Order: sequence, then structure tokens, then C-alpha cells
Amino acid sequence: MKLFEKVLAARNWNDEERQILDQVQRMVNEVVAANAAHIDRTSEFPWKNVEAINTLGLNTIFIPEKFGGMPMAFKLYLEIVSIIAEACASTGIIYATNYHAMKPLIDFGNDEQRARLLPRIAEGGLAALAITETTAGSDATGMKTSFTPDGDDIIIKGSKIFISNGDVADLYLVFGKWSEIEDPKKSISALILEKGTEGFNIISKERKMGHNGSSTCGLSFESARVPRANLLCDPGDGLKILLASLNKSRPSVAAHARGIARAAFRDMVDYGNERVQSGKAVLDFQANQFTLADLASELLMLERWLDYLADLIDSGDADFGLEASIAKLRASDLAMKMTTECVQFHGGYGYCQDYRAERLMRDAKITQIWEGTNQVHRQLIGRSFRNK
Repeated sequence: MKLFEKVLAARNWNDEERQILDQVQRMVNEVVAANAAHIDRTSEFPWKNVEAINTLGLNTIFIPEKFGGMPMAFKLYLEIVSIIAEACASTGIIYATNYHAMKPLIDFGNDEQRARLLPRIAEGGLAALAITETTAGSDATGMKTSFTPDGDDIIIKGSKIFISNGDVADLYLVFGKWSEIEDPKKSISALILEKGTEGFNIISKERKMGHNGSSTCGLSFESARVPRANLLCDPGDGLKILLASLNKSRPSVAAHARGIARAAFRDMVDYGNERVQSGKAVLDFQANQFTLADLASELLMLERWLDYLADLIDSGDADFGLEASIAKLRASDLAMKMTTECVQFHGGYGYCQDYRAERLMRDAKITQIWEGTNQVHRQLIGRSFRNK
């Protein structure tokens, strides 16, 4: 694994970052990894894992200090997501969803909103991002959820589907259309809905192929009344908030997929060295060496691309949407490829639950779908080369 050690060394973590990563790895080894198989088998929400994450204060690393946080580099956040996801993909996305939902509040909220709401997350609360509807998946402009002003309140009517952390969140970033604006794009708006709001209900919980410990829910808003003070920016500013949100969450889900890919690669190396067939270790067969060589090359290049993207974001560069799409596309495709090969590498054992190969494969598939399907990302990247 010398090649990967060189990449890790090139990140030049400072002493504080290295200490945080050591603590995260210890917590993952002792708690998250130990619970992963049970969580997958029972579909129980991993509260013990969440408590362990909160004990380390990991939500604070993306929240400004004045609102209860201890902000760190985006590159460090991405590495933490990967470490957690490598051990348990469900727990990894639960943690990452806090960032996806609350970063728009950090970036676009006013000081009153941030001072009132962000400390809940810094102290360990969970968050959810509510965009998708039955008529609005990859095309968010098709959403039908409505926001109607009513004095000092906003009345929400509509529903959402496939919402991560949907039944456990304390705060929800909800997107809908402002009733007084007709244009479907210009009407999109965003607000923060708080847990316990009257008229807000959890209507379903999905049974999924993977990520069984992560709640994925349907939500309904039956004239749910939210204070207008919870509206982000102005009515109609939601599309810019949405796009900015996705540009930041796509590197995050890429890091999550990287964690799954890392897990599969490590399992292949371990199994290939230990398993003996025809008197030889599985990794002594040239075909298997070729497979690992190809996969290692792709994983190493992904590691470097995510470092490049994180450096762009940490430097303050605001134009990184395409780079984020490339990261999400390549990381998720590699996670699926790596885990499929991992199952094959393990032979019959790979199809059984004795090893985690089959769980990794099931967990990997959704990474090609959420935060924009990979077909959408290929379209975004491809059309960027069109002369206008």
C-alpha cells in the first residue's frame, strides 16, 4: 500500500488535523465498524455511532466559530467523511447530510438565523435536505411544494421523497416555490423548517437495497406554518442557493463514495494475500494482479482529484461546479466498479454475508444516483465544451 501512503503524506496535515484524524479513526475502529454489520442487517438507526461522532464534535468543523463551531479545512472534512463511510456507509451519509443541509444556512443565512439555528447542529443535532419530489428529481424546477406568505409566517403545502435523515432531523432545509412568483425557476425559494412544526409529517420510510441504517423518508407539509424569519435570502433566491448547495455537497458525496471504494480495495488486498488456491495466494495469479493494478490506478487518481478540488474550495475559488461533477461522477462509478470486482474477487464468499463485500456493493449503487444521476453529470460536463 506504499502508493497510497505517499498520497496521504502529500496532504501535509498539520498537528491539529492529524490529531483529529487519529481520533476519528479510533472512534471508527471502536464503534462504527463494530456496529456496521448489525445496522445493515437490522436497519436500525445507528444512534450509538451518531453519539460517538458528536462526542468528537465533528459537526463543529464546518460551522463558524461565532455560532458554536470550530471550522477546519474542507479537505479535512472530506477525509473524515471517507473514513466514516469506509467503515459504515450509512453512518457516513448521516454525518455528511448535516453538512449538505446546513452549509446553505451558513453561506446564505443572516446572522440572526445562524445564531438561532446553527448551535443546535454544532451541539450534535441532525439535519436534512429536502429537495426531491415525485415530479422533481434531476430537474428540481419541477417541484410543486408551495410557499405562501401569510403575515409573519409562510405556509408550506406539498411533499418530498427520498429525504436522508428525514425522520430524525432537528432542522430541515426545504425548497419550494413562492406562490406569488409565476416563473418556475424564479419562484424557487428556501427556508429552514424546525422539528415539531405543526402540519409537518413523516409519511413513509423506504426499504432499500443498501444504506439500511440511514433513514430515507417521505415528508408531507399540510399547511405547515413556518416563521418568515426562517426564509433564506429573499423569495425567488432558492435556485442560486440550490445550485451552490449541490456544488458543495457533490464533493462530499464523492468523498463518501471514495470511502466505500477504499473499503473494497482493502478487502481485495487482504483476501488476495490470505486466500490460497492451487497452492498459491490468490494475488499470485496474474489476472488478479492486473485487476488490482487497474483499480489502484483509478483510486489513486481519484484521491488526487479530490485533493485538487478541496484545495480549490479551501482557497476561496467560487467556480468549481464542473470539477465537483467530475469528482462525483468518477468517485461513484469507481465505488460501483470496485465493489463489484470485490465480490467477484471473493468468489462464492463474496455473495455471502460472511464478508462485507456484498454489503459494500449494495451500498455503492446509490452513489451513482443521488446528488444528480451520473447521466446528468456527464451531460453537464460534456456540454461545457460546446462553443456558444
